[in-house]
Amino acid sequence: MSGPLSFETLKSQVATGEVDTVLACLVDMQGRLMGKRFHAGHFIASAWEETHCCNYLLATDLEMSTPEGFASTSWEKGYGDYVMKPDLSTLRPMPWLEGTVMVLCDVLDHHTHEDVPHSPRAMLKTQIKRLEGLGFDAMMATELEFFLFEQSFEELRKSGYRNLVPISGYNEDYNIFQTTKEEHVMRPVRNHLWNAGLPIENSKGEAEAGQEELNIKYAPALDTADYHTIAKHAIKEIAWAKGHAVSFLSKWDHDRVGSSSHVHQSLWKDGKPAFYDPSDSLGMSQLMKHYMAGLLKYAPDYTYFLAPYINSYKRFQKGTFAPTRTIWSVDNRTAGFRLCGEGSKAVRVECRVGGSDLNPYLAMAVQLAAGIKGIEDALDLAPPTVGDAYAGDTGLIPQTLRDAYVTLKASDMLRAAFGDDVIDHYARAAEVEIEDFDRVVTDYEVARGFERA
Repeated sequence: MSGPLSFETLKSQVATGEVDTVLACLVDMQGRLMGKRFHAGHFIASAWEETHCCNYLLATDLEMSTPEGFASTSWEKGYGDYVMKPDLSTLRPMPWLEGTVMVLCDVLDHHTHEDVPHSPRAMLKTQIKRLEGLGFDAMMATELEFFLFEQSFEELRKSGYRNLVPISGYNEDYNIFQTTKEEHVMRPVRNHLWNAGLPIENSKGEAEAGQEELNIKYAPALDTADYHTIAKHAIKEIAWAKGHAVSFLSKWDHDRVGSSSHVHQSLWKDGKPAFYDPSDSLGMSQLMKHYMAGLLKYAPDYTYFLAPYINSYKRFQKGTFAPTRTIWSVDNRTAGFRLCGEGSKAVRVECRVGGSDLNPYLAMAVQLAAGIKGIEDALDLAPPTVGDAYAGDTGLIPQTLRDAYVTLKASDMLRAAFGDDVIDHYARAAEVEIEDFDRVVTDYEVARGFERA
């Protein structure tokens, strides 16, 4: 694993011609990389200090439209600039692109040079700083699930995304033979990301035809979010180069299982796992119990950040390994929150609510905020659920984006953790998604009612 580059190493590689392009990227509200391609010579001469972008990049939707109603920017305010400040600790090669390296940028106010509070990286850093004030570090990991298709992005776009054909014909969960057929894509994914400095553990087939999973070793929270975002971007580019489409849509077909992004989390203190108590029957410290109680109590408040689109809620179906209830259980994949590694130093909580369409910075930030609140208020953790978690009807995950929007907007916890302006910003993003969908006549409506209504 080559790992991140030092700035001095980059200068040397530019001098020898090994590198000629630097991608300066910010992370937008949707978790995508946006930015500029710099000639490497210009980047090392001056752009390494800062560059600029339009502030609409943090007030748009998946279509890159400019919805009204955001307080931070608008036509009335003229859509001014943000500063993109390269975080040189994230400088790394992109081995799947010739002569190219990338750097992630923090987004700063053009006038004050302070972090833009609703930028995803800033939101996560705010909660990391709160934890550090309590004496803890957050160690986290995310799992990336996605579908790989026979056709290319271009073919599917021209077809109107009809007749999508997954790369395999059957459920390939852990199936070595089927995943061998996909190694022309997945082997470069693993190796290129490893050479970019991401601690890749493995890839595997998931529980549906054409479904893949990539696992990355746990790391400090900000690193984990960076790894997730870079990996998701790389998977798209590598698959595209091989002539295949991939999708991180949470639910692309109602007859198939959805794709998730489980978030594993634990707190550490002085380099040791603070969630572990060998005297407890499950190995859970009191700190962990308070933290998990916060996750559970405030799950409806932050569900929007785990499921940000109309489509996200189609995934929450019984019998699909996607949860329907915000309860916890011990090593039980039917619950919204699973205790993993019980009785060992690896004890941790896995949030299984989030879909593959989440923004990792936002999803992790809000869970840390909920856990911190649980610690501060010394919340009591209810006993774990035993058996089939789908069987109950309490502690339900918000059933639609509208439900999640209501709980988000009313959350005193999130407003205290991030500020009213930040929560109102993302509440408006939820409204935009709902308004867009409400205007559209779907194929389902036409097929169901055209003749019979």
